Amino acid sequence: MKLDWNQFVGKTLNITMFENYGVVYGKEKGEHPTFYEIVFKTGKLVQAFDEGLLIDSNREEKTFQVYIPYNSIKCVEIF
Repeated sequence: MKLDWNQFVGKTLNITMFENYGVVYGKEKGEHPTFYEIVFKTGKLVQAFDEGLLIDSNREEKTFQVYIPYNSIKCVEIF
């Protein structure tokens, strides 16, 4: 079954992802990076593509866009 994601543009999505990892570098020079598992992405759906979703997300009072390929998505809650 193929879902028409365009009907949810402007809605908030809480996306549970399959295994995915990120890295955060420290503020001090020479500080070791911290690796962490990315489990959730939350944001407003901006656009749906053939291969994934584009969401507007907020972190540390900054707004940015995140592209999430469909094969990285495990589950989606729509609000």
